Amino acid sequence: MTQAQAQNDVALHPAELRRVFGAFPTGVTAIAALVDGAPVGLAASSFTSVSLDPPLVSVCVAHSSTTWPVLSGSARLGVSVLSAQQELACRQLAARDGDRFASLDWRATEDGAVLVEQAAAWLDCSVEQLIRAGDHDIVLLRVHELDADPAVPPLVFHASGFRRLEAA
Repeated sequence: MTQAQAQNDVALHPAELRRVFGAFPTGVTAIAALVDGAPVGLAASSFTSVSLDPPLVSVCVAHSSTTWPVLSGSARLGVSVLSAQQELACRQLAARDGDRFASLDWRATEDGAVLVEQAAAWLDCSVEQLIRAGDHDIVLLRVHELDADPAVPPLVFHASGFRRLEAA
């Protein structure tokens, strides 16, 4: 192995990838639906807009997720862009066990999408396409309804920590 290959192997170590990818700030979303009458959800920071026509967004979910297989069969999924005041909600939704919706205010649409109240924005979506990509699935979602409150600042994830936006 050459020195360049050895350096490349170190540079591509998962911890180093996480550190470098974390230099890009992202919003934090809750992806949730009613399953057997109860809310099921997860936190995801890999959310992005994809297309205006048709209206599409995406989220990436790890193959190791135990929640995504439960959610993936739902007719509708709620995507809530968490607000700067919802760090605790994000931590609950990211937890491996326990009641992720304990003490959270949420509502369900008629089609079963679960939306977290007081979020900066929300989208009511359905799965359009699933694309396997490495150790994650890219979930392409079609947007059916949405709204946002520009007065509510979003929760931001950057460098493995939560941040808040500040006016320039």
